[in-house]
Amino acid sequence: MTGFSRRGFLKSAALTTGAAAITSVTPLPAFAAKGKDSPILTAGRWGAMQVKTKDGRIVSSKGALAKTVPNSLQTTAADQVHTQARIKYPMVRKGFIATPGTPDGKRGNDEFVRVSWDKAYQLIHEQQSRIRNEHGPAAIFAGSYGWRSSGVLHKAQTLLQRYMSMAGGYSGHLGDYSTGAAQVIMPHVMGSIEVYEQQTTHPVILEHSDVVVMWGINPLNTLKIAWSSTDESGLEFFHKLKKSGKTIIAIDPMKSETIEFFGDKALWVAPHPGTDVAMMLGIAHTLVSKKQHDVDFLTKYTSGYDKFEEYLLGKKDGVAKTAAWAENICGVSVKQLEALANIFSQNRTMLMGGWGMQRQQYGEQKHWMMATLAAMLGQIGLEGGGFGLSYHYSNGGNPTRDGGILPAISSTLGGGSSAGNDWAVSGAVNSLPVARIVEALESPNKKYQHNGHELSFPDIKMIWWAGGGNFTHHQDVNRLIKAWQKPEMIVISEPYWTAAAKHADIVLPITTSFERNDLTMTGDYSNQHLIPMKQVVKPQFEARNDFDVFADMAELIKPGGRDVFTEGKSEMDWLKGFYTRAQKGAVKARVRMPKFGSFWKKNELIEMKVNKKNTKFVRHAAFRKDPIMNPLGTPSGKIEIFSKTIEGYGYQDCPAHPTWLAPTEWVGSAKEGELQLMTSHAAHRLHSQLNYAKLRELYAIANREPITIHPADAAARGIKHGDVVRAFNHRGEVLVGALVANIIKQGSVCIHEGAWLDLDKPNGICKNGNPNVLTNDIPTSQLANGCAANSSLVKIEKYTGKAPSLTAFTPPQGA
Repeated sequence: MTGFSRRGFLKSAALTTGAAAITSVTPLPAFAAKGKDSPILTAGRWGAMQVKTKDGRIVSSKGALAKTVPNSLQTTAADQVHTQARIKYPMVRKGFIATPGTPDGKRGNDEFVRVSWDKAYQLIHEQQSRIRNEHGPAAIFAGSYGWRSSGVLHKAQTLLQRYMSMAGGYSGHLGDYSTGAAQVIMPHVMGSIEVYEQQTTHPVILEHSDVVVMWGINPLNTLKIAWSSTDESGLEFFHKLKKSGKTIIAIDPMKSETIEFFGDKALWVAPHPGTDVAMMLGIAHTLVSKKQHDVDFLTKYTSGYDKFEEYLLGKKDGVAKTAAWAENICGVSVKQLEALANIFSQNRTMLMGGWGMQRQQYGEQKHWMMATLAAMLGQIGLEGGGFGLSYHYSNGGNPTRDGGILPAISSTLGGGSSAGNDWAVSGAVNSLPVARIVEALESPNKKYQHNGHELSFPDIKMIWWAGGGNFTHHQDVNRLIKAWQKPEMIVISEPYWTAAAKHADIVLPITTSFERNDLTMTGDYSNQHLIPMKQVVKPQFEARNDFDVFADMAELIKPGGRDVFTEGKSEMDWLKGFYTRAQKGAVKARVRMPKFGSFWKKNELIEMKVNKKNTKFVRHAAFRKDPIMNPLGTPSGKIEIFSKTIEGYGYQDCPAHPTWLAPTEWVGSAKEGELQLMTSHAAHRLHSQLNYAKLRELYAIANREPITIHPADAAARGIKHGDVVRAFNHRGEVLVGALVANIIKQGSVCIHEGAWLDLDKPNGICKNGNPNVLTNDIPTSQLANGCAANSSLVKIEKYTGKAPSLTAFTPPQGA
């Protein structure tokens, strides 16, 4: 939690104007500066794009970088701007206007009323001020979470928190849904977060690895995007890997798009979902029994292996974790497990681990066990060996370039002022694990454990969510809907009528990235390109930039607040400043960057210089070379296979070494008719982004989210390919389209995450197939409190009634 600090506050009567004034001075936009047939260079999560317009509308878009593997997401610019799902005007829920600040239980079931921007600002400011005065800053949740839009200026959550810091503080969040368990456990094991760090590079893998194991990763889907903007190198790497002749092993309950891509160049091994730890233990036991584990490495570079081996061999609990024991849990044969142990130990092997495996109950154990298995192989720190947890995300493995790196706007105010008045700035006064938001709403002030600390949930009275879709990414949506009725005010800043917007009190229409100017780098690890994100079309309807919205709101806090928030700079002033700072870094690296005006006018990206040394980067090589001079950030300085720190926490759900813990809901506990549910990433959207786009025609079945079913499971239930299927459990029910194919482990089904919630009012069934209606909202453990979406059981049956029409992308009544 962040304490209070003091910042200079520029206060000048000459600068004080009405709250609704335009903050930025817009430059000559790209759509006006270029010829009508000239494509405009911009970018998004899915990379650099060339966008064409006609008569003020986007007509087409395509990738701006050369590629071998196509990226369907780069064709969606027109859909993003011109969809019927756009929020056109500021809207307020009718019941909220009647009794502002008094929850009436009608969120999600009320009509909306159009208001002016000034009226929306006034309502938010008055209620926020009241709540802040009556309950304190912790009562205001601004830990808004989501993928927002790319860019270094128009960062929705950052701008929200910058404003909230000026207003006096807020409750924020810890961690994320993607790697909630891994990012907490791995510092205990490896001394670093691992999941968001540079990997042993692609060139090193291609030159030195004999065996590449894709364990629970689907890079053909997930490398279409990046947190900043994809540099597109990852897909090219896997294309080269396919042609390399190396041994490729894919371990996944689903025959994913990536496994299909590799075809006969990869061996597909399909364990039951959620049983990765048991499978790895079976391999580990085989290594020990055949004396194929690297004792010297374990002795020199790890701590606590002896205690783990006692568990592995059954000396602690009387159960040896043999390959036969593992087969009974994971469904992979003894013969295959023993073969994998032999292949891994006799060859230079890179274990590429995914994140879905740790989005499960006891998810902390998955990557801990993978690191332990890699340590037993003794190849961590060697060229082409060890393990990596980000090869499927943001092009981890693309070598870091030399050149300028863009800074970004901060969530706190920077610098001082020449005025004699100070502004009290406070950041997050309470932060809760992001996946525990519903529990916080249900049980305010409840004490809970998190990573060795006792914390308390805030008593949340107000929520402002900007740039995220929590009704698609949070589990057990029906439980969320009930908890969502508790706060006194909910504000959503959003371009689209998502389920979250439909369950708000006040909805503010925000521009897409194509309606404003920004900058971005490509490659979260490589920083390969610097790209102008040029405004392509005018803001649609009454949409405004988050930057302007929060600047206007800051003015209502206190006269002069706008100029404090903006630091007296326009949109282009900020971008020029960011560029200039990147330019200074480029000079040091001897990379030429033109002056900002020339760069912006040219409509071209800048590619940074290759660093030959960085192309040979091997993760943990320095530690392996000299563990005394280059210790890991763990208490022992070594890889902690047994953690005395975690032992001291005394958590029953997170023991002190990697352990197989049977989930509450999994194949092994399934009752008759129940199947294990997986919620993998979709191929043609980013989580819930683009669910409305024309790309849905490529995957929707019966105009709904597909459910992948093994032919034997489908036949047993009378389900055929293309049927509408009802998937259900005690948490809820959804309608989905049957995709019957032998591409999934029998006993399992998969509904890709990200379908917009679309509840049929009479019966509460989700017509669009949002799988989080069915998923379990429980923490991974007391250690990380991460998301455990992939630990859920469901039943399925052919739907025989008249399938209701979709309304997921239709604005609510009054909008």
